[in-house]
Amino acid sequence: MSDLSKGFVQLLIEEGLVTKSQIKEALKVQKEQGGRLGEILVQLGHLSEADRTHVLGKQFGMEVIDLDTYPIDPMTVDLLPRSVARKHQVLPLGREEGGENVIKVAITDPLDFEALDNLRFILNSEIMPLLASPEAVRRAIDRFYEATVETVDNLLTEFTDEDELGESSRTFDLSSVDGDDDAPVIRLVRLIISEAVKARASDIHIEPLENRLRIRYRVDGRCVEVDSPPKRLQNSIISRVKIMSGMHIEEKRLPQDGRIRIRVRGKEIDIRVSSLPASHGESVVLRLLDKENVLVGVEKLGFHESDRLRFEKIIKRPNGIFLVTGPTGSGKTTTLYSALNELNRPDRKIITAEDPVEYNISGINQCEVRERIEMTFGRILRAMLRQAPNIILVGEIRDVEAAEIAIQAALTGHLVFSTLHTNDAPSAITRLVDMQVAPFLVASSVQAVMAQRLVRVICNDCREAYEPDQKMVMAVGLTEQQLEGHELSHGVGCRMCNNSGYHGRTGVFELMEMTRQLREMAFRVEPTNVIRDQARRSGMVTLQEDGVRKILAGITTVEEVAAHAQRDVVLS
Repeated sequence: MSDLSKGFVQLLIEEGLVTKSQIKEALKVQKEQGGRLGEILVQLGHLSEADRTHVLGKQFGMEVIDLDTYPIDPMTVDLLPRSVARKHQVLPLGREEGGENVIKVAITDPLDFEALDNLRFILNSEIMPLLASPEAVRRAIDRFYEATVETVDNLLTEFTDEDELGESSRTFDLSSVDGDDDAPVIRLVRLIISEAVKARASDIHIEPLENRLRIRYRVDGRCVEVDSPPKRLQNSIISRVKIMSGMHIEEKRLPQDGRIRIRVRGKEIDIRVSSLPASHGESVVLRLLDKENVLVGVEKLGFHESDRLRFEKIIKRPNGIFLVTGPTGSGKTTTLYSALNELNRPDRKIITAEDPVEYNISGINQCEVRERIEMTFGRILRAMLRQAPNIILVGEIRDVEAAEIAIQAALTGHLVFSTLHTNDAPSAITRLVDMQVAPFLVASSVQAVMAQRLVRVICNDCREAYEPDQKMVMAVGLTEQQLEGHELSHGVGCRMCNNSGYHGRTGVFELMEMTRQLREMAFRVEPTNVIRDQARRSGMVTLQEDGVRKILAGITTVEEVAAHAQRDVVLS
C-alpha cells in the first residue's frame, strides 16, 4: 500500500511517532472540542510540529521543506499582503524555474483550499504548494515582513539623493499611508498613487533606467521627477501595479493595458495603466482619471464669455456634427464630457463610442471599442443608429468609414460630437476631405469646429507683476495698444505651486461656426488658409488671440501662450 492511500493515524503508528493510547486520548479530545487530530496531538505534547508536518507530507505526497534554510526571494514575498500571509499561514517563496507563471508557496495545511484559491487570485499565478511546519512559517512571516517594513520605513533615507534627482523632485510623506498590515511594496505603490493625487497629477510614469528607477508625475502638463525607490524594488513595484490592473505579470515581452479603480484621499479614482517593454525593464504609465476634474460645468472650461454663449447655443442644436480638435492632452475629452453633461436630461437618449471609456457618466449609454473582436467605431455607430438616440459621441474620427457614418447620422436628425487631430479649427475641414469624405457631405453636416489647448494658470499665492521678454510678446502678437493700462503677471514660485509659478490649467479656444460662405468654401475644397481668413472675418477668434485675452486678464503668462498657442512666428 502506498503512503498516499494510507490514513494519517496509520502513518503515525507505522512511523512509531505515537502510541495507540495517545491516539485514543486525542480522539476523545477531538470528540469533545473538535479540531484537527494532528493539531490536538501537538497540543497534548505527544507529537512535534516537525513530525506532524513530515507525516502530512507523506500522506498527501507533498515536498516538506525547512524554511530556516530554504532560499526565499524577498521580492516574491512582497507580492502578498502580510495580513493574508498571517491569516492563512502561508509564505510566497519564489518562482518555479522553468515554470510559466508558477509561484512556490509554503503552506501548513494541505486541505486549506480557500487559502490556495485566494493565493491564485491575489498573485495572479498558478501555485506550487510546499509543506512547512506552522512554527517555521510563523517565524518566516515575522522575519521577512518585519524586515521589509523596516526597509520601507527607511526608504526616505535612500530616496534623498538631491544631486541625482534635481531641484524639481518631491518628497513622499509616509504618514499618508494606510494599512500597516499590508506588504511594504503594496504600501509603497499606494503611497506613490496617493502622492500623485495630492499633487494633482494626471499621470504617473514608472521608468526603469540603467542604474535607477525613475518616477515622474505629470502636473499641469509638465513632468516632475519625484523621489524614487531603489532600483532593487523595480520588479516588485511593476509586478504590483500589473496585478492591481489585471495584467499578466509573467508577460514582459508585449505591451499591455489594464485598469485600476481605487479610493485615495476620499476620492474614487479610475486609473488607466499601460506597460511597454523597454531596454531596462517595463515602462509603466498610470493615467489618473478623476471624475471631479472632468465633469465640470461649461462655465469652468475657461471660455471667454462671447465664446461660451456661442458654444452653448451650438451644442443645443437638434442635429449636425460638432468637432473638437487638438493634440493629445489638450482637454478634448473634458470639453466633450462637459457638453454631454449639460445635455444629459431624462428626455434625451445619449450613446457614446469610445476607445476606451475613460469616465462613466450616469444616464449615458457608453460603448467601448474592442478591435480584437471587431467591435470598431464603424460597427458601434451602425448599431447605435438602430437604438434611436438623440445625441451621439464618437470618441475619435479615425477613418472614412467612421466619418461617413457620423455624417449620415448628423444628416438624419442626430447631434454628433467627435474629435479630430488637427492643429486648428479650419484644418478640420481639409482633413475630412483628405480622408476621402465627399466635400458636399462635409459642407452640409458640420455645424462647428473648435480647436483647443491647455495653458497653465498663474498661482495666486505667488503672483507678481513682471516685464516679459519682448521676443515672447512679439510671438503672441501683443501690441503696445493692447498693453496700455494692463499690468502683466507671473508666478515667482511658492510651496503651494511646488515652485512652478502655476497652479492648474485652463482652456484656450478657437471656435469656428460654419456660415454660408464657409460651407461654400468647404464644398469647393478651398485651401485651409483661405477658410481661416473667412472664418476670422465671420467672427472666429484664433487660439493665439484667445490666449492674448487670457494674458491681459491676468489668467496666464506670455510664455505659456507662446508655448502652446502661437502661430506662424519663429523666434530667432
